[in-house]
Amino acid sequence: MKVSARNVFEGTVSKLTGGEVNTEVVVLTAGGDSLVAVVTRNSAEELGLAIGKPVIAFVKAPWVMMLTGVDGDGQQIRFSARNQLAGVVEAVDHGAVNCEVSLRLPGGSLVQAVLTREAVLELGLKPGVQATALIKASHVILGVPA
Repeated sequence: MKVSARNVFEGTVSKLTGGEVNTEVVVLTAGGDSLVAVVTRNSAEELGLAIGKPVIAFVKAPWVMMLTGVDGDGQQIRFSARNQLAGVVEAVDHGAVNCEVSLRLPGGSLVQAVLTREAVLELGLKPGVQATALIKASHVILGVPA
């Protein structure tokens, strides 16, 4: 299968928290990084999600936000995005308007983000810089092998 999503993470379901409408799914990637996805209860049932089941998580690069440093008072900044994946910038491909930023996570996974050129400059994103990828759980799409 080929997909247009730049971020494809293979892993297994490590935790399921069901609700009336949605199910929270924690995916443990092959490298040991975790991603949280929120899917409808019906989707979780149709996919047959269960702890230990192999899944593939997809995230489009424009849905990834990036964070560097701390705020002006030296305090950590809090975000509602469930997925806050810290790593090191491996590469930045500059375009006229947008840039593609590659962030290597400690487990070895690579997160791709498409950001405006202005944002990349403001954040000081370049190889070797520590940064955090922010991904909302609702932006993680799950699939299972057929």
